[in-house]
Amino acid sequence: MAEKHLIALDLDGTLLTDDKTISKKNKQVLAKAKEAGHVVMIATGRPYRSSEMYYRELELDTPIVNFNGAFMHHPLNQNWGFYHEPLDINVAKDIVEACRSFQFHNIIAEVMDEVYFHYHDEKLLEIFSYGNPKITTGDLANFLQDSPTSMLIHTEEDQLKKIRGYLSEVHAEVIEQRSWAAPWHVIEIIKTGLNKAVGLKKAADYYGIPREKVIAFGDEDNDLEMIEYAGHGIAMGNAIDPLKNIANDITLSNEEDGVAAYLEDLLQIK
Repeated sequence: MAEKHLIALDLDGTLLTDDKTISKKNKQVLAKAKEAGHVVMIATGRPYRSSEMYYRELELDTPIVNFNGAFMHHPLNQNWGFYHEPLDINVAKDIVEACRSFQFHNIIAEVMDEVYFHYHDEKLLEIFSYGNPKITTGDLANFLQDSPTSMLIHTEEDQLKKIRGYLSEVHAEVIEQRSWAAPWHVIEIIKTGLNKAVGLKKAADYYGIPREKVIAFGDEDNDLEMIEYAGHGIAMGNAIDPLKNIANDITLSNEEDGVAAYLEDLLQIK
């Protein structure tokens, strides 16, 4: 067989089609890669509760990176380790206070599987209620009691730049911030020093797989470090330009089985 590779998959816009499913072709090729002895894992910004169904669907038996690296565990092996690094609660509350002087639609804080909404929000409830989290609504300055795994600020495009500017001025040392692609103008915040590459490296070390044998697929801002870290950092055809610029290669889009196409070629999967 080809030497053992570690294959890391982002979910939204990468492995998943736009209707949030795994195509038949992607599923077949990943199953064949596993049969050939390669290691397949998920690295996503999503919480575990809304990525677990894909983990099961692919019949994985590997660790998983969630919340962009703020949480990592092995769903089938309790002894593997449980890496949860939340944002300091005081920093979180400072950010809530600071947001009062900007215009924003909402702030959402996630403490693992508990979701806190600053304001009631039908549109976002849909996205966040997957996997039945405990949901609390009300001023985060009062309701947030624990350090959040992740925070999101939902705003408008013109405010997004102002808030990101403020955050990088005031909290640069303690947070990592990302923004989502349109149509959602969302800033995502986790503790400094964390990203998907941190989780990917833990997995690569665990399996004894060198960087040059790591294949990572992504499309967004939060995939940059992972794509840079991997020996084969692959941008999807639909990826943002900054990611395409640093990628080793560009494959087809998430709607065209880009993951399968690249793996078939690289790993000689028939």
